[in-house]
Amino acid sequence: MDSLQKISKSGKKRQLKGLSLNTMIPNMLTLLALCSGMTAIRFALMEHWEAAILAILAAAILDTLDGRVARLLKGASKFGAELDSLSDFISFGVAPAMVLYLWAFQDAGRFAWILTLLLAACCGLRLARFNVMLDDPDAPVWQANYFTGTPAPASAGIVLLPLIVSLLIGDEIVRRPEVVAFFMILVSVLLVSRVPTYSFKKAKIPRNLIMPTLVFVVFLGAASFSAPWITLTTVIGVYLCTIPFSIRSHARLSRQWKSKPPPPADHDKEA
Repeated sequence: MDSLQKISKSGKKRQLKGLSLNTMIPNMLTLLALCSGMTAIRFALMEHWEAAILAILAAAILDTLDGRVARLLKGASKFGAELDSLSDFISFGVAPAMVLYLWAFQDAGRFAWILTLLLAACCGLRLARFNVMLDDPDAPVWQANYFTGTPAPASAGIVLLPLIVSLLIGDEIVRRPEVVAFFMILVSVLLVSRVPTYSFKKAKIPRNLIMPTLVFVVFLGAASFSAPWITLTTVIGVYLCTIPFSIRSHARLSRQWKSKPPPPADHDKEA
């Protein structure tokens, strides 16, 4: 018995010694994203709405970075993928739902709480479906350029649009339960729908567009600091405008893929 304990302890020590920093950095970013999502709820409880939005935005930026850093440092792991989904559920499912509930729904009755639960639940279902679809060996190569339904970070931005717009024009129009309820229902449906949306993960920038892209990023960064709510509203609006184009291009590729003849079967040659 003592020998087995020594072997198990030595095995644990070897596992700890073999854990590289490259593997830890993406998970650290994921945990920071989770903390940002939880902090957004804290800011909402204190009625600091601007800070709550910025906390969820920080979570979205960290969520974008962790996967790319993991691939860059070759630190991707099954543990990191599961942790990323749990972080996304908190940051882009629970946090936006709670922020909106505290902002516009506290006096709206039981139906408002049902919608809050619905949004969080649909986000969890969307993430679970995404994890399952990753293991589909029969999916065509071009399918990796699309998400099924709106991704969790984008969905959080869309559903928070009434709160963001209220920081521009005031609360009179958008801080109403019926307006927020419409966005929560819409985003809940988009999360679990089969609507194809652009992934942008494997998008490649042509050589002649690299410099204009860098200039645009600088402009976007400057606009974000100078006029954050106008910039954020514009970005979300542009993303919504891309959905019809993604549906059209996905349908075209799907038709082309289905029209291709199946590959010839391999027949065993007789000896």
